[in-house]
Parts: sequence; structure tokens; C-alpha cells
Amino acid sequence: MIEKHLVQITKELGLQARQVAATAVLLEEGATVPFIARYRKERTGELDEVKIMAIRDRLEQLEALDKRRESVISSLEERKLLTEELRAKVEAASTLTSLEDIYLPFKPRKRTRATIAKELGLEPLSEILWAQDPATDPEALAAPYVGNTITVDAKTSNVDTVAAVLAGARDILAERINDDATARAQLRSLYLTKGVIKSTLISGKEEEGAKFKDYFDWSEPASTSPSHRILAMRRGETEGFLYFRLTPPENEALGTLFHLFVRGSSPAAKQVQLACEDCLKRLVGFAMEVEARGFYKKQADEEAIRVFADNLRELLLASPLGQKITLGIDPGFRTGCKVVLLDRQGKLLANEVIYPGKGRMDEIEAAEAIKNMVRIHRVEAIAIGNGTASRETETFVKKLGLPAAIQIVVVSESGASIYSASEIAREEFPDLDLTVRGAVSIGRRLMDPLAELVKLDPKSIGVGQYQHDVDQAALKRSLDDVVVSCVNKVGVELNTASRHLLAYVSGLNSRTAASLVTHRDTSGPFKSRAELLKVSGLGPKAFEQAAGFLRIRGGAHPLDASSVHPESYELVDRMAADLGCTVQDLLKDPTKRSAIKLESYVTPEVGLPTLNDIVAELSKPGRDPREQFEAFSFADGVEKMEDLQPGLKLPGIVTNVTAFGAFVDIGVHQDGLVHISQISDDFVKNPSDFLKVGQKVQATVMEIDLPRKRIALSLKTKVDLAPRQPKGAPGKDHRGQGDISRYMRNDSGKPGTGGDWFSIAQQKKF
Repeated sequence: MIEKHLVQITKELGLQARQVAATAVLLEEGATVPFIARYRKERTGELDEVKIMAIRDRLEQLEALDKRRESVISSLEERKLLTEELRAKVEAASTLTSLEDIYLPFKPRKRTRATIAKELGLEPLSEILWAQDPATDPEALAAPYVGNTITVDAKTSNVDTVAAVLAGARDILAERINDDATARAQLRSLYLTKGVIKSTLISGKEEEGAKFKDYFDWSEPASTSPSHRILAMRRGETEGFLYFRLTPPENEALGTLFHLFVRGSSPAAKQVQLACEDCLKRLVGFAMEVEARGFYKKQADEEAIRVFADNLRELLLASPLGQKITLGIDPGFRTGCKVVLLDRQGKLLANEVIYPGKGRMDEIEAAEAIKNMVRIHRVEAIAIGNGTASRETETFVKKLGLPAAIQIVVVSESGASIYSASEIAREEFPDLDLTVRGAVSIGRRLMDPLAELVKLDPKSIGVGQYQHDVDQAALKRSLDDVVVSCVNKVGVELNTASRHLLAYVSGLNSRTAASLVTHRDTSGPFKSRAELLKVSGLGPKAFEQAAGFLRIRGGAHPLDASSVHPESYELVDRMAADLGCTVQDLLKDPTKRSAIKLESYVTPEVGLPTLNDIVAELSKPGRDPREQFEAFSFADGVEKMEDLQPGLKLPGIVTNVTAFGAFVDIGVHQDGLVHISQISDDFVKNPSDFLKVGQKVQATVMEIDLPRKRIALSLKTKVDLAPRQPKGAPGKDHRGQGDISRYMRNDSGKPGTGGDWFSIAQQKKF
């Protein structure tokens, strides 16, 4: 299978044949993408994860094509329809679409109008008409067939007029045209290149479907329609408010068929022309529209999934505060603030509820509770969720006069409520209230965002766009790839990681991760990576794939805390011996590392790429690749929308990046929207080229709409605060700010309208 597709994949991806072949072999042997990218650089020619995944995905697609090809050949053989010529065509089909076009005329189908016409004996007439002889008189030839009758399953069919006979013959011709592979290919190209999307309101749905008002009478070329607009119109169709079509100019579509099948202007040719028109309206046109809609839906899905994956990667790789004794606070007014105390490993030590906003006495008690926890347990950081009462709680804590060394950080709590009600949370804290579990999650997110967020379904984190409308299998595959990539990029502490985090390590899964944790609990902490082989169900292959991504601080071998793979320990020991020192000396002394002559250690299996990685790791063993944590604070005195005014410049954090702009939290319980036209002084085609989730920005308030709860922000250096009318199409990169509600989605994943986008942005469920 690998050899069969090698040339095709090499050409498609612009890679060398040896790179594709080596990667395919490694994948077939069970190697994971992170392992191949990190530890098999010599074999793949230093391919990164993106290219390795592209090879993996293309191999799977071609394998699916091969399986379908085998199924088609088997079906044709069973029905004794397979000729050598047909087999050659099937074998040569390079895409699933071309394969289906070849198979279509032979595909078992239900009883059609053409089938009935053939049963009535009209096929000979259709063949004569198809020849389009100028001397043919269709009506005279049709007359003998008048009165033909058949009965199938107690249903009688007949042709009682010349017109009915000719209509039946045209039905046969229409199906013949529909089955023609060349016609389908040319029409497919026309639909994809010149297809126009048209959406119209379904009568009587004006008020109920008001959120789709921008698409009540909308049309644009499908080839230039952005993904979010296609998904919005499809959502409107799905919900029963819009009628959505994708068609090319009808005269060009008919012209394509006429050019292929109509010869001359004789009466017989006129019958073929009528059959072409019928075929386009009833058969092939519908089929091509379905295909084109599917094509552009797939494109839109891919773009939305790419945006989601990029945002998720930035969120998972957010800077960790690190192992510090932390207070996690889930703010609240009526029900109070849930406070939890976590040790440096994130273990829950204590929890209680305080009521700083209820009254003077409650506030004094709350202050004493926080101060006592900080003093007794030597708290080093305080994480406050960014939901209801967040800024008020932050202000309260900051006024307590706590030691300046304690970092007070507002943390996104998106998805924390989902975690608190999850099976994972119930398993971890079976006797605790949901709100306490949520506070634990908030505290842990500050300490290590990656370790905590992997416990959540990525779709609940709130950094996607139209996530409920895209191909769910493709979305899950992409997001899983991102999580696996991030976990293995950072590495995992073997003796402290949860089984949920360990399950994403290369070579492990939920079962082996659970076995690993059980072994750790019963036998004590791992002292070396080699002890992994003692874990039930974790064999040599899993060890090979996982060991390099697992860290043991203070392990038996100095390199157990690094990303150097155990398979290279002997090599590093030899380097140290050649220099007359120990591995510890190499780790501590840069002069000794610089004395290593890498060329001396090159072998057929280990080349300079791996050797350079090893030396680089010796200089920073086990160092976290994530950026250093930097504390962030919202502007003091700006805690609610009423505190805002146009022109005010505020610090903010990007919470979501979409195709039409970005959402920024400025600390007023409501994210503001930076429209694509306000991201930069330069032209912005793709917001993700300029902004990332978690990025700290300085935003200027442009507009505030309190009744509808809207905030419009700008990141430009010079901001024009004068109101402007929207220009161009919904969501286009126009320079007017316009009505941004068309882009929003409400809690159920539906496009929003009017003022509801504010609450949507706050919850970031798109």
C-alpha cells in the first residue's frame, strides 16, 4: 500500500520520496507523530509534526479510496459486469469522485422513470433519437409504441399518447446523460468555479428567523464566500428559516450539456436537447449542487477547525505559574465565593465559603479567612475566576494588604463548570460540591493550564467558531492532535501527572495511563524511566514511544529529567567518558559541552540532527518550552460596562480569535469585539496572523451599547471614534465597523442577533 501511493503523496505534498516512505513505515509500525518528529529525524529528513500528519492523513484517505475501489470491483464481478476495459478505468481512478462517476452507470439503483420506460420497451426508440439522424421523424417512430403497458408489483404503467412515448424515451436519455462521466466532470467544474450561493427567507419566518436577517435575500460567488458566512447560511437552512441554493448560470450549465450531446437542430436533436434540460433540472444538476455544497462545506469546516485548533494550541501552551501554594477562588454574590487551598502539586488541602459582598460583618469574616489561610499555609498565589463578581472579588482581595510577593491573577473559568460536573471531577472529588470542584479547577489552571485543560473536552473550552456545525469527526481528530502535540511538546512529570494527562503521552492511552498510576500508587514513585517496563500492559513498544516525553526529577539517571531518550543514554555516557567527566558534569559545565565533537558520534542510525538535539537538551534539561509567566492586571476602577467611555485605553487579554475578528477581555464581565478592520493599522486578511489566544493587548474602546450589551474595541494606533455605516457584504473585510451581531452565536451554538452577542462573547461558546 505504501509503495502504491508513494509517488502521488510525494508529488502532492512536495516532499522527497524517502521522507514519505520512511514516515509511512514508521506510522505502520505504530510510531506516534510526536515520537517520529522528535526522535526519528534522520529517517524522515527532519519532517515536523504538520508534515507527518499530512502524510498520515493522506495515506488514510488513499486507503479509504482503495477499499472503495475493491468494493466496486467486487460488486461488478458479482453481477458479471466487469470487463477488462472497465477494470482499467476503475483501477486508474485517482479520486473517490472519479471512481463514483465511473461506477454510477452500473450502480444498483431503485426503480426510476428511465427503468419504467425501458420496461415499456422504449429503449430502442431512445437509441434512434440519440443518433440524431436528420431524417428521423420522432413522432412517426413513437406511434407504434402507443398502448404499451406493463404491471410491476400490482402497479400498471402505460404510454397512451405519442407525447408520453417520447417523454419516456427522453427519460432514458436523461439518465444516460446523467451517468456520463465527462458531463459530470465538466458540470462539477462549472458548479465549483462559477457556482453562486443564494439564500432567501422562507415565507412567514421573518420574526422567528430575525437572527439571520442578513441572509434573507443574499447571493455571492461560492468560491469567494468566507467560511463563517457559508456556515451561517447552512445553519439558517438547517433551522428552517432560509432556503439555500448553490447553482451556476443556468445557460452555461445547459450549454455544457448541449455541447457534449446535441448535434444539429433536427427533430431528433431537439428531443436530445429536451432530455438535457430535463437531466439538468431533475438529475445531474441536483447531484452537482449536492457535491458543490459538500465541497464548500468541507472547505468551511476545515477553516473553522483550523481556527479552533490554533486557538486551542495557544490556550494549552499558556504560561504556567508553576508549583506554588495557591488559593483558588470561584467568585459569587448571592452564594458567596468558594475558596480552595491547593498545595504545590495541586492537591486540595482545604476549602470554605466567604461572603465579602453581603455586609460589613461578612466582609470582615471573609478578610480574616483569607488572611489566615495566606499566613498559616504560606500561600504564594491567588487565582480568581473571571465570571460573575470577579472584579469585585479581585478588588476585595487586593485591599487586604497581603504580602506583595503574592501574585493575584484573574483566570479564565471557561469550561470550569463542565469539569466540575464531569465524571473526572466526581471521581477525583466525590464528596465535594460542584462549585468547590470549579474553584479547584480555577486554581490549577493558574498553576498549569495544560495539565488541567486536558481533563476537558476541547469543545467546551470556548475558543472555537461554529464548532457545532462542522464535521464532528474531523473536529475531534484535529483537536486531539493538538492536545497530543502540546502535551508531548511540554513533557509530563511521571510521578505527579494525573492519568488524564498521561493518557495523551506518546505511546500511552487511557488504559496504560491508569495502569501506570496504579503502579505508582502501590509501588511508590518511579526512580527511573526503566521502571516503566514493570507497569502492567506497558510493553517495549509503548516504552519506546513514551519514555522520552516522561520526566523524573531526581531520577536514577541524570537524563531522566530531560527529553533525551533512554535509547541515547549510552551515547551520552560515552561522550562524558571521552571527555573524562560524568554526565552531571556535562549538564553543569558549558565548556565541557562545547568540547564535544559531534561528528565523532555520527552513525547510520544517529545523525547530526539528533546529536544537536541532545547537546541542546544537556544545556537546559527538562526546561519547560512554554513562555515565562507574566502577571497581568486589568485596569483599576474599570469593573463594569458603565465605567467605559469611548476613547478609553485599557489592557486586555485575547480570549478568542475568529475569521471576523477577535474577542478581548478588558475586565468588565463582558468581552469586547475587535472587528477584523480594527486589529491593525495594516490590512488584515487573517486575524490569527496578528493575534493569539492569551495575548496581552492595549485596546481602545470605540463604542458601548449598554441596552444591548455591546463593546466595540480597536487595536489601531489611531482610532477614529466617529460612527460609520457598514459597507460591503456581511463579514467582509470592509473598513466600516458596521453591525457585528451577524457574526455572533448564542449558547446553543446558533448565530446571534441584536444584543445577544455580548453574553455570547462572555461565555465564548461559538
